[in-house]
Amino acid sequence: MGTPDEQRSVHLGTVNNSAIGIGSGNTVTNTNTTTNHAAPPRDPAHEELLLAVRQLRADLDRLVTTDTTTVLDAELVSTEEEIEEEGRATPGRLARLRAALTAAGPSVEVLASGAAAVAAVGSLLGG
Repeated sequence: MGTPDEQRSVHLGTVNNSAIGIGSGNTVTNTNTTTNHAAPPRDPAHEELLLAVRQLRADLDRLVTTDTTTVLDAELVSTEEEIEEEGRATPGRLARLRAALTAAGPSVEVLASGAAAVAAVGSLLGG
């Protein structure tokens, strides 16, 4: 059976990123600042937009930089970040992206990735 101390002992295996308190009257504080967040789930339409955004950003490097393509690239970056962090782009973000795509006009429309981005935004905004 063992001694009283052996009967009260606790054996733990590996514990990662946790705080453990055993017994009464304990206060446990976990000061680990690293967290592992899983990426939020994305619906297929936002996943499609994310792929189109990434492809268009890569294709923009092949075009001559203009004021409108610079603005478009900034909107693409913001859209990509928002989808990565939140799992979706807000309607306001989509409207700004649509406006930037429209302003960039013909230089983007000739790219397959540009057409895909326009279609993906249109699908999410309903038109």
